[in-house]
Amino acid sequence: MTPLSGLSSAEAASRLARDGANVLPRKPPVPLWRRIATQLRDPLIIVLLIAAVLTVTTGDWADAAVIMLVIVVNTTVGVVQEIRADRAITALAQLASPEARVVRDGRQRQIPSGEVVVGDLLILAEGDIVPADAEVSESAALLVDESALTGESVPVDKPAGETVSSGTVVVRGRGRAEVTAIGTASAGGRIASLMVEETGPTPLQRRLMGVGRLLAGVAVLLSAVVLALGLVRGQPVELMVVTAISLVVAAVPESLPAVVTLSLALGARRMAARNALVRRLPAVETLGSVTTLATDKTGTLTEGRMVARHLWTPEAQATVSGSGYAPEGQVTGERPVDPRAFNALLTAAVLCNDARLSPPRDAQGEWTALGDPTEAALLAAAAKLGLDREDVQARFPRVAELPFDSDRKRMSSVHLLPGGGARLICKGAPEALLHHPVLVDDPELLARAAARADRFARAGYRVLAVASADLDAAPSAIQESGLSLLGLIAILDPPRPAAATAVADCRRAGIRPILITGDHPGTARAIATELGIISGGDRVVDCREPGALDQGRAGVYARATPEQKLDIIQSLQAQGGVLAMTGDGVNDGPALRRADIGVAMGRRGTEVARQAANLVLADDNLDTVVTAVEEGRRVYANIRRFLVYGLSGGAAEIAVMLLGPFAGLPLPLLPAQILWINLLTHGLPGVALGGEPTVPGAMAGPPRPPTQSILGAGLWQRVIRIAVVLTAVTLGVAVWASLTGRPWQSMAFFALGATQLGVALGSRTRPRSLANPMLLLAAAGAFVLQLAALYVPPLRQLLSTEPLNAGDLLIVTALSALGYAAARLDRILHPSPRPQGLPAEQPGPRQAP
Repeated sequence: MTPLSGLSSAEAASRLARDGANVLPRKPPVPLWRRIATQLRDPLIIVLLIAAVLTVTTGDWADAAVIMLVIVVNTTVGVVQEIRADRAITALAQLASPEARVVRDGRQRQIPSGEVVVGDLLILAEGDIVPADAEVSESAALLVDESALTGESVPVDKPAGETVSSGTVVVRGRGRAEVTAIGTASAGGRIASLMVEETGPTPLQRRLMGVGRLLAGVAVLLSAVVLALGLVRGQPVELMVVTAISLVVAAVPESLPAVVTLSLALGARRMAARNALVRRLPAVETLGSVTTLATDKTGTLTEGRMVARHLWTPEAQATVSGSGYAPEGQVTGERPVDPRAFNALLTAAVLCNDARLSPPRDAQGEWTALGDPTEAALLAAAAKLGLDREDVQARFPRVAELPFDSDRKRMSSVHLLPGGGARLICKGAPEALLHHPVLVDDPELLARAAARADRFARAGYRVLAVASADLDAAPSAIQESGLSLLGLIAILDPPRPAAATAVADCRRAGIRPILITGDHPGTARAIATELGIISGGDRVVDCREPGALDQGRAGVYARATPEQKLDIIQSLQAQGGVLAMTGDGVNDGPALRRADIGVAMGRRGTEVARQAANLVLADDNLDTVVTAVEEGRRVYANIRRFLVYGLSGGAAEIAVMLLGPFAGLPLPLLPAQILWINLLTHGLPGVALGGEPTVPGAMAGPPRPPTQSILGAGLWQRVIRIAVVLTAVTLGVAVWASLTGRPWQSMAFFALGATQLGVALGSRTRPRSLANPMLLLAAAGAFVLQLAALYVPPLRQLLSTEPLNAGDLLIVTALSALGYAAARLDRILHPSPRPQGLPAEQPGPRQAP
């Protein structure tokens, strides 16, 4: 290769064959059988499979078919959701550079970025995405946005000899660079290699594993007791074996997987309507368990677009409103002042400027910038004052310039004046301008300007100083001296409008927000303070300092590398919380993957971040995370609601079988009757409970403790109390009917089923409304089928029941209302204990400097 001709086509083909394509490794598509196997490994599904085998061995094909239907539906919903989410994520893949310009055989060529090889000579220009790591050989004011890789919000100057990294974006200038690393050896590839560690089970999965093991053990133990008692009393062996198996099936709430899946699927659908794409169903519930929200800054908490916010001149100062690059906003003086007092400052900022603004392409579009985002912010501020870029540059045509470079830290341009003569304009860092001989202003003014610039910088702003000098004629060579200060412009990447609300909502919900960024500590502190993540005096950890991560708890981590972000996430998880991480850059990928739940931005987010995340925000709206937290809490509450309903019914069935003989009832219920009640109550009514709306005040308290069992916080006590009522009603009806010569077994059968349906209705979140009408319909349908079991001849023969007269039916129906009363009174008299430890109110917003 020569510096001008690049590689030959033959050499490039040889290197491509030797080193492979310039692509990051992607996980192979998950085969369908593996997705199904993953769903079937769920502990509760395993219990159901065992129950299905037991029912088949006894010839109970109807109940076996119902159990298998629950398994099939649950597995299908989970697999379909994963496939849909993966397809949608693939459609979001927009960041990867599709093409690259290289020099081959002495000519420029456009090739797929995957065919770039080590040694290729890249041609870089404004707007290009760098396809591979490379060393710059030629640079003409080359400025690169590295925020996706490092988190640094300010673009970086790249003179000859510097390196550019794959995935970064050229925002200004042009250059040539020789490729030094591709694919997995590039900066993006090295970060991707940190993402190999697989994540463990979610909090919900861990809790359900414990529930599945507990229910299986208890059900088998108690059913064995019933079997032994029956045999001791001389009951037929076959009858008691079938009864014991029926009790095992009844005690295990086989609808629980369906309830979980339905709740998660409904949550995923609600979130999809809010532009939040769930890649894995358990992620919905995991958000409800979150105790800490760690977030990136650039593009996540902030807009990812620079905005001029403050103007300062020796005579006046003002604040600029508005967001983004749209020419919408006002220039408002801190004291009554004519906005035209800033005309000279902003006119100079427009003239000494190479950026351009593009209007939206449609009604829903946004103004976009081409060029340095800092210069684009200057154009937007000028437009808010009524200064049009084309008009200003036409009146003062540019005839010479000195581009910005990292040594001088300034840019200068010369423009012709309408009345003759020329104007030299210089803009740059305050430390590069506010001194003699560059400026000839009074030392007191320069000191005042330097102090003001320092205040802006400490508040997290990037500060530009602007100066000018009128000349008799355009100089043959630009001399950056003898100028007069026009003023200062303070620029920042502003917080997203919804970010402060999201942080405040997190604090109200007991979730601790943390900022982890690769940006400057001063900028990180300013944004975190303004959004209420920390207060003004809280500590900010600079990760470049030795031992920074060993200094204990902090609210902001700045200058964090991808490896350090991963260490911070692991340290926070080791403290026992459930952690969510939001981010959009390549540098966020490993941390997103390692967190309990990763949340990526869909529009601005990189492909690496989207693939690592469990949840993708298609509209980049952080407030959607708070909505997802509420949805997760709703899902968990509905699962616990079903457990109270299902377990109390199962416990009552076992208790009736255990205590009935002591009350003179040899076999209170037949196996078929137990399975029929189980089918009706755990079927559609149980599944419909998963669609209950959010509990009022769900976001008014802290999250549940991560170590808390799903049966904790008073749930198992509630199960026992309701089961006692169900058992008492059933046995009371049966004993009274037996003593009075009525068909006691049929009355006990009807009472147990109807009373459980009363518990289902009493478990509603909003009992006096039509919310979740499916539960009302399911309960009504189950009640009709329970009646049919007494009066329809084929069902009477199958279940060995007898019809009840109108009086007996009315008495049993009235008593079944005690199930509704028990559920409602228990919630009133024994409310669930709320977690303690709600954090203090969020810190106040940052004051303007």
